[in-house]
Amino acid sequence: MEHDRLFDGEIKRTVDQSTASWTSASSELHQRPNIVMIVLDDVGYSQLGCYGSDIETPALDSLAADGLRYANFHVTPLCSPTRTCLLTGRNHHSVGMSRVAEMTNGFPNTRGFVSREAANIAEMLRPHGYQTLASGKWHLASINETSPAGSYDHWPLQRGFDRFYGFLAGETNQWNPELILGNERIEPPADENYHLSEGIVDTACMWLRQLVSAAPDKPFFLYVAFAA
Repeated sequence: MEHDRLFDGEIKRTVDQSTASWTSASSELHQRPNIVMIVLDDVGYSQLGCYGSDIETPALDSLAADGLRYANFHVTPLCSPTRTCLLTGRNHHSVGMSRVAEMTNGFPNTRGFVSREAANIAEMLRPHGYQTLASGKWHLASINETSPAGSYDHWPLQRGFDRFYGFLAGETNQWNPELILGNERIEPPADENYHLSEGIVDTACMWLRQLVSAAPDKPFFLYVAFAA
């Protein structure tokens, strides 16, 4: 059991003779970077200012100026396979997502979900002390598994994320979306000015404020995926 492996104290005949074991924050956590991954849906690279577009994208251009821009890359034109590759680093055909999650063909390469043998970033970071947060579009669970009856096996909280706000399908209404919070369906805000993109960002920012307030030294992985 996990608790047995982590216990490094000593148990003797009485409490006074025994030595307790307390979990302490590792100094390594302070050296681990926070990671923010942002996914834009239905955006081609030629639509960004930093790649020569006439469309003004100053925030993205600023990030590109201080970071890396790829000149040679491959991406699928489909939602679920792209997200699979991005989160797992694996070829989408080899882990069950050759097409969008709504499509299955009875073969291992098209199952509507990502194989458990292919861990995603959240599943790899969480055991190392990271808080893992996902806000926005998921689209990595079979349509047969997105009802309140489940199964929930491939929902975000069962695939490495501590918190999730967003929607499971490939698309939803931007003003009256089908929202999920954690593992529960919730009603969209009654505010007539609500928009899904703002809700995705506001929720992510709220989570980060809560985390910094409660555990400022805890590293985080934030996955923000906007809707189509």
